[in-house]
Amino acid sequence: MNDLNKALGDISSIRRQMARSTEFRGYGPATLAATGVFAIMAALAQAAWLPDPAKGINAYLAIWISIAVVSASLIATQMRARTRRIHSGMADEMVRMAVEQFLPAAGAGFLMTAVLVRFVPASLWMLPGVWQVIFSLGIFSSCRFLPRPMIAAGLWYLLTGLTCIALADNRALSPWAMGVPYGVGQLLVAAVLVFNSREAEDES
Repeated sequence: MNDLNKALGDISSIRRQMARSTEFRGYGPATLAATGVFAIMAALAQAAWLPDPAKGINAYLAIWISIAVVSASLIATQMRARTRRIHSGMADEMVRMAVEQFLPAAGAGFLMTAVLVRFVPASLWMLPGVWQVIFSLGIFSSCRFLPRPMIAAGLWYLLTGLTCIALADNRALSPWAMGVPYGVGQLLVAAVLVFNSREAEDES
């Protein structure tokens, strides 16, 4: 029985090592592009219904947190199905690896938001920039098992996040300070995945 358990443990370890050395193809370009469109639609909605977000910060948070939850749910659902189709036997390990890479950034973003809302409400204008910088860190962390050009998306979010913070006032709450970075950023991510997919097909 001990030999069987050891053998099963060795197989599990080998599968994890294989997953870590395999490029993750569970993110669907169309789904990620759709989340970029959602961001632009949210920006349009904010521009129409919330002309002064500094005086309606709860509505501002509701708009963008809702978009984040919907987008994350859509990506997770599609990622699960796509990974099972493409990575078959290693699907569970590949999904676990993807989640582990991005989860620290997502957790940090959630905690940072909660702390600023609860204890430093005067600094809530920083949230768009903070969200984008943290998102860039999630992308950088995931780059080791994604196509190399994905680093461009990480740099984009880092640059836009720092630009929002550099505004140093409520201009950072403009709908376009979120809509443009995430709209363009997610379309860039989708483009990288499409290009890499075609490149892999050409090589094969």
